[in-house]
Formats: sequence, structure tokens, C-alpha cells
Amino acid sequence: MIMKFPENFFWGASTAAHQVEGANTFSDWWQWEQEAGLKDVSGEACRHYSLFNEDFDIARSLHHNAHRFSVEWSRIEPWEGQFSAAALAHYKNVISALRTRGIEPLVTLHHFTNPLWFASRGGWESKKSVDYFLRYVEKTVEALGQTVQYWITINEPLVYIHQSYILGLWPPQKKSLSVANTVKRNLLTAHVKAYRYIHDWYRERNLASPLVSIAKNMQAFEPCGSSFRNKTSTFLKDYFFNFHFIEQLLCRKSLDFIGVNYYTRGLVDVDSWDLKGLLLNVCTKGHSTLKKNFMGWDIYPAGLYALLMKLKKYKMPVYILENGICTADDNERWEYIRAHLEKIHAALGQGVDIRGYMYWSLMDNFEWDKGFAPRFGLVDVNYDTYERIVRKSALKFARVCQTGILE
Repeated sequence: MIMKFPENFFWGASTAAHQVEGANTFSDWWQWEQEAGLKDVSGEACRHYSLFNEDFDIARSLHHNAHRFSVEWSRIEPWEGQFSAAALAHYKNVISALRTRGIEPLVTLHHFTNPLWFASRGGWESKKSVDYFLRYVEKTVEALGQTVQYWITINEPLVYIHQSYILGLWPPQKKSLSVANTVKRNLLTAHVKAYRYIHDWYRERNLASPLVSIAKNMQAFEPCGSSFRNKTSTFLKDYFFNFHFIEQLLCRKSLDFIGVNYYTRGLVDVDSWDLKGLLLNVCTKGHSTLKKNFMGWDIYPAGLYALLMKLKKYKMPVYILENGICTADDNERWEYIRAHLEKIHAALGQGVDIRGYMYWSLMDNFEWDKGFAPRFGLVDVNYDTYERIVRKSALKFARVCQTGILE
């Protein structure tokens, strides 16, 4: 069977600044890594900050026509109110490097990390957080806006909240539902204000209207067994984790497309009607029989199809901004990509307006608190020499990127 994708479809991969650039010394994550006793610290990461031209040569050789990356707030504003002309010039060069290779840049403004000074003033808990973020957005858009059409304001806001303010695994390592709700409210407001500023900025300069969104992590939730309680929990998780934030932004008319990050499913098994448990508990009994990635996540392409079909009702363009697998077996990587592309093609056939697919990640990188062990990359990185080695899965994906056809 031959599956043909639309003309002008975006094919590419994604990265995030802290995970690949290296020496991100002004961020809250850098400081936290030194103090948290992690097995790995980000250190030089992949040295992408200096090797981005080489990396984009590889992306071009793989027939990518789009690339999602993040600019690092703590580089651009290393001290409160002081902006780095050198950092802004660097990201201008990054965008130019993509453009000269015929690759469309999709720019993310916030991908989990914050400047140290921002964190010391309360981070996203602070009433001033939205104003701080908007000031950074203004400076960044003023510097880069002439050559950027696609903006992602905030990456995975609910994952950030869940890891940092509910589970307490990431900085600032708090466990408070009330604080988490405050952070959620501030992130939502920050996006809306950034969205309006970006559109106003382009309009005032008679530039083509930008496309602005968030990157929303989505997970396919399924109940263990058929109990009413598990089905209820599954319904609540599906709505509040996958769709509620999107609907709030749509109500505020502040999304131009829906950006989807999808990796896995969550099995739901709860033992009480406690609301916190209904919303947060997961199956811990090993019921899943599906193949898993290196970090133990279920591989479940059907979940992406189900979520895309649910997104159809919003009548919005959809971009897959992250989808990938960490594995030591590169054959599994290609099978993962192929299986998910099949589901995307099926959703296209059902009328879902999907515009692009970004694999996570272009290269192996620093996977947050999990360190360097998980290997997601289309490109292998030797962390001793920083040599890049293109994997066979990347070459198979490249044929799809070049032809728009999946066989």
C-alpha cells in the first residue's frame, strides 16, 4: 500500500535549547542539576550552540523542510532586564542557517527552562511572571520576527506543571495542587498576551500574519478493565489533560493551529473516588502487554489516531511537533515512525487537517532528569567526541520526507 501525504507538508525534527546547546549556565535547570545529585548533568550537551550549521547540514541531507527548536530565555535575558545582543544575534544566525537550507523554522519561546533570576523571584508562581515573560517575548520577536512565521509560545505547559509542581521531580520541586493551579493560570495568561503581542507586531509592520500556538502534550488514556470508576477516571484524564487547556485558549481566540506532542498511552486504574486519585493515579500493576521504549512508555500508535480524530471537531490545522522513541534498537525507531505515520495518514483520510510531522529528536540529547541514556535521535551523538552519525532510521524517514510517500 502506498500512502501519499499532502503537498507542502512539513517534514522534520525537533530540538530544545537546554537539551542540545550545552553550557546553559544562567538557567534554573543548570543550577538544579549541580545540586540535585543527578547521574548526568547537561554540561556541554551536544554542543549544538556551536555546531548548529553542521546539524542543519544533516537535516538538509535528510530532506527535512522544517525544524522546530527553542530559543533560551536565560541566554537572551541572563540578568533581569538586561538582554544579550550576542544571544539574539546567535539565534538570528540559527534562523538564517535554516532559511538558507530551505528549512522552515518553528520557534519555541519557553521549553521548560527559566532564567535563574526569574526563578529566584518566584518563577511562574509570581504575579509578575506574565509581565516578565511578555518583556522577553517582545525583545525576542523584535529581534527575530522578520524571518519567523511560526511561533510556539510554551512547550507542554501541563507536563511542566505536573513534573515541577505536582510530582515535585523537576525544579522548583514543589508538591501543591493550589500552587500548580496558580502556575497553570499564569502560563495560560502568558500565552494569550504573547499571542496578541506577536500578532499586533506583525500587523503593525504589514507582515504576513504569523501562526502562533503552544505545543500540547497528549496521551491516550485507557481504563484497566471495565469498572465504572476506571472509565470515569479515564474520561476525566482525557478531558483535563488533553483538551481543557486547548479549549481555554480557543475560547480566548489565541490559537492559530494545534501543536501536538504524542509519545505514549496511560493505563488508568484507580482504587477510590477521591478526586485527586481520579485525576492523577495511573496503573502500577503491570497490566500492559504492549512493547515499550527505553523509559518504559507503551508504544501505541492507535492512540495518536484516536486523539487526532477527537481534535477534528475544533476545525483547526494540526501540526505534530513531537513524536519519537528512545531505544537502543534502531529498527524499532523506524517501526515507531512508520506506524505513527500510518495513523496520521489514516486521520488525514478522515478529514483531519494535519499540516506537518516533526520527529523527536533530530539528535540524541540530554533527556532532563533521565540524563543522556535515553537515545531518541535520528542522529547518534558520541558524547566523548561530539561526532554525529546518521542512523539508518533517519535515512528511511528521509525517503518519506523527500517524496511525501510512505510505502
